[in-house]
Amino acid sequence: MMKLSLLSHSYLHGIRSGRMKLKDILDRASEFRLDGVDLLVSVFPDTEPETLRQARMDCLRRGLNICYLGVSNDFGKPASELAGQVQLVKKWIDVAERMGVPMVRIFAAWIPQGEPEEAVWNRMMPCMREVAEYGEEHGVLVGLHNHNHGCVTRTGADVLRILDEVGNPYFTHILDTGQYAGSPGASGSGGKPDPRYDFYASIAQSAPKAVHIRCKIYRIQTGVEAWLDYDRIFAIINRLSYNGYLSVVYEGQDAESEETAVPKAVTFLRRYLR
Repeated sequence: MMKLSLLSHSYLHGIRSGRMKLKDILDRASEFRLDGVDLLVSVFPDTEPETLRQARMDCLRRGLNICYLGVSNDFGKPASELAGQVQLVKKWIDVAERMGVPMVRIFAAWIPQGEPEEAVWNRMMPCMREVAEYGEEHGVLVGLHNHNHGCVTRTGADVLRILDEVGNPYFTHILDTGQYAGSPGASGSGGKPDPRYDFYASIAQSAPKAVHIRCKIYRIQTGVEAWLDYDRIFAIINRLSYNGYLSVVYEGQDAESEETAVPKAVTFLRRYLR
């Protein structure tokens, strides 16, 4: 049975303003009777053992699984900075192991302006293989998150290429329904998709490899997501007999506050679980 989790980033404004801390995110997930949380590493004040133990205990007391820890790396940085990016991912793999979290989310590489894309791929791939091997050594999955906005994972074919070239069972895929090229939120304008790309085809292409699906919500004022066609998306998901987590990922803060929008998003996505 598919399960719902809450991405901490859905309360980005609350976190940035200081109104919300990690416990507040967990309280919201518990209030909505969700099954889990996806935690970006920025919500942790530090990685001291007591902090990590307390976060784990706070989740357990609320009946919440931690689906993954989200790291915002960039393997497209200059060669001199890549060791630091690899170490960043390894650090959070270590944290995930200590906390009993099954997966760490990573990005691929952003393409510096004016640089050939294949050159970025050539320095990115050894980093991918290294963190995948480290994850395997520590029993933690490394989940590749598709993303546009200049990232090399802007299509389903790009994601499959990386997965195939890494070729490690501990290297897997976190599918984001709103982040492929062509999506109204990732590359469109004013809620309209970019007609040069078929982002639904990209979703269908990489979905069979996904162990976690992030359900992006951009406009939920009416109670129904307006920018993405979730009837179409769930037709793809249901053909796969997917049995994992679906994240509530709200990114429409410019249109509606998190406090009113996130509960609507939860209710909306629950319809598809039934």
